[in-house]
Amino acid sequence: MDLDLRDRHALVCGASQGIGLATARELASLGARVTLLARSADRLRTLAAELPGDGHGWVAADTADSSSLASRAAALVASGPVHILVNNSGGPPPGALHEAAPSALENAMRQHVVACQILAQALVPGMREAGYGRIVNIISTSVKEPISGLGVSNTARWAVAAWAKTLACELGPDGITVNNVLPGFTDTPRIEQIIRTRAQRGGRSEQAVFEEMVANVPLRRFARPEETAAAVAFLCSPAAGYISGINLPVDGGRTRSL
Repeated sequence: MDLDLRDRHALVCGASQGIGLATARELASLGARVTLLARSADRLRTLAAELPGDGHGWVAADTADSSSLASRAAALVASGPVHILVNNSGGPPPGALHEAAPSALENAMRQHVVACQILAQALVPGMREAGYGRIVNIISTSVKEPISGLGVSNTARWAVAAWAKTLACELGPDGITVNNVLPGFTDTPRIEQIIRTRAQRGGRSEQAVFEEMVANVPLRRFARPEETAAAVAFLCSPAAGYISGINLPVDGGRTRSL
């Protein structure tokens, strides 16, 4: 199986922790030169230096700041093509959709859909020129089954999934694939936030909420970030060159739909 990513340049968003960081490490281990993108310059500088291989870099940017993100993306591609784009951003705060302020939806769309569009428009020309392109969006199983208490997140994730499916059709003739990875319950700071919120709102202990969530997963555990990263890396590899426009759950079987 051809997983060799030598001579490929990958931009990984949300790369300072969790699934994003695990993905950056996995791509680097396969030979890619990786640029980490997140908000904290100091942390990114340290993490980039720790990746296996050479030539890694970082970009400090907030995906919710559209103008700044666009300028940083333009500066990145000015130095050479980016062959792999991994879109990944933290989810909106938990809560019921009918209680969410319209501004919360606007912010979520800017941070997720608009940010994906900005980065794709900056990077796709280089992918076309290089004859190699992979776009992978790390979103959520909520695009198959909405998750209770994550109303704004459900909405934004669905929008990214539709964006990706449309883009896969448009970019297919250029040999550029576009796919979505759908993490289930994963051991990251995000799941800790969800557990705390559910516990507080339900007047329950965090341990009780955790046990209930694990009981809904057929494998009876949360995923490790590295397990999701492995799926992302495969879709970025030459071996996945004929896979495009799909939603790939990495959820231990929790999603009940096909």
